[in-house]
Amino acid sequence: MTALRDSLAGRIAVVGSGIAGLVTALSLAPQPVVLLTRAALGGESSSGWAQGGIAAALGPDDSTELHIADTMAAGDGLCDENAVQTLLSGTGEAMSALERFGVRFDRTSEGALQFGLEAAHSRKRIIHANGDGTGAAIVQALTAAVRTCPSITLLEGVEVRRLLTTDGIVSGLLCSGPDGGFTLPATRVVLATGGIGGLYDASTNPAGNFGQGIMLAARAGAELRDMEFVQFHPTALATPRRPLALVSEAVRGEGAILLNEKGERFMSGTPGAELAPRDVVARAIGREIARGGKVYLDARKVLGDRFALRFPLIHALCTEAGIDPARDLIPVRPAAHYHMGGVATNTAGQSSVEGLWVVGEASCTGLHGANRLASNSLLEATIMGLAAARDIAGRAEARPRSVAEVALGAEPDLRRARDIASRDLSVVRNQEGLDRAIADLLPLATSVGPSSDPALVALSIAVFARLREESRGAHARSDFPAQHDKAERRTMTLTAILDTARELNTHPLAASA
Repeated sequence: MTALRDSLAGRIAVVGSGIAGLVTALSLAPQPVVLLTRAALGGESSSGWAQGGIAAALGPDDSTELHIADTMAAGDGLCDENAVQTLLSGTGEAMSALERFGVRFDRTSEGALQFGLEAAHSRKRIIHANGDGTGAAIVQALTAAVRTCPSITLLEGVEVRRLLTTDGIVSGLLCSGPDGGFTLPATRVVLATGGIGGLYDASTNPAGNFGQGIMLAARAGAELRDMEFVQFHPTALATPRRPLALVSEAVRGEGAILLNEKGERFMSGTPGAELAPRDVVARAIGREIARGGKVYLDARKVLGDRFALRFPLIHALCTEAGIDPARDLIPVRPAAHYHMGGVATNTAGQSSVEGLWVVGEASCTGLHGANRLASNSLLEATIMGLAAARDIAGRAEARPRSVAEVALGAEPDLRRARDIASRDLSVVRNQEGLDRAIADLLPLATSVGPSSDPALVALSIAVFARLREESRGAHARSDFPAQHDKAERRTMTLTAILDTARELNTHPLAASA
């Protein structure tokens, strides 16, 4: 391992092999890159499970301005307008890059791109690849391109445990691999490690994804932003399967409706009905379940026997659960799906730590605000991968710095943090639950045990949520249902988060939890 480490020292290090990481690595060519991934290349990635597609305002009746307006509306006042305009203006470049890397998008018989509709979009602008298998199709094409790219060295089965810094500047990575721990000197690191869905029992994300990139960056001193905003997808397939299978919003885009166990279409009086913003639909379904009811998606009339052809992956998942969508109601429930918060970055992916870029779901650019517009995530991952690569390529390589030896520590264990987050940081929150979560998570996060890393991420969510005494976007509080007149974003370092948690932990409700 020493010889390998020495041969890779000084290369640009990209951590994670979802769409954001793969695009970054490919776009850096011919600069030497080492791509580190905890699982097999492209495995255990939320990108690979994405069904909905990519939002791209490329249709004849569409425009970037309309896409910006829809994104800003879904973000519920918290979008960074400059970030929205900058990123969405790169849509055409992003789609061209994906096709250049081998992705083949679904087209009509005349060769034009096919566009679908999803919630809160004013136009049909969702582009798919292989129907409802968009994420898998993109990841498959990108991984094939990576494996044949001579400038990329791939390290599979390697987990990054710590980001090493010297005088506050990135100097290397502490890694755990098949042969044990090792350090990898690096002065330019890109974190593309995905989301936080593994912190929840009910999630559509890989169960091992607890926000590793957020943890790594926070421990290195990077600023975190908007951590309270966790999007719950309204329609996960309600079965014992874990992670929960996703029933794409595109099914509702085709006209499927939501019914409760009484056969009532409970969303009919809501603006947008089944295609209202995700937070609205998730809370409506959550209320039906909270009263002891059940919720179903009914695609029998609008799709019937066409369901299997239009949504082959979802059909297979339903069949696995003994459900025939052409003839049966599909049981659904909300599940943690996407994190709008993360490591604070600019539109080039730069974090507040010199030498550290963060792209994809681990980052917070301000594009999504308080509630991500459907299918903007794969677009952002691609655009930010291109932008970070361009930014890194335009900078001179920093001089190597000494890397201190650091103990590897215990392998992360998510179970305790997952129990707490599932209990108190779910679809609807309140002060009692948030104070209880902080009281339970603080000692775990400040320990040196296996719960420390996931607890740190969950604690950050809890602290940000406790401080936001309003309901906005994906953050809903039963004790503060109203929305403030002025929308404000919050940015904190780990030191500030821990200090705030200790202060909040003296609250009477927390002390008695």
